[in-house]
Amino acid sequence: MAITPDYLRDAGEVVSAAASVREAAATWRARDPAMRVVVVDAMDMRGETAALTLGKRRIFLATTNGHCWSTTDLAEEASALILTED
Repeated sequence: MAITPDYLRDAGEVVSAAASVREAAATWRARDPAMRVVVVDAMDMRGETAALTLGKRRIFLATTNGHCWSTTDLAEEASALILTED
């Protein structure tokens, strides 16, 4: 699944409006069950580039080859959202 700019913007709106990143993840999973959404500690993503920064919250894009996961800067490759909060 490719993530479009509109899709990322909509996800950003949900992440910004939610009381917590865990709530944002649950809301987005309900909205788009095909998209994997995970919440990790911000330290786990140190050194990675966020696709979107929303104050203390960040959205990273991830992709998989079927076995291993990695972050990606290419929205057309992304198949998951990783959410963090400082």
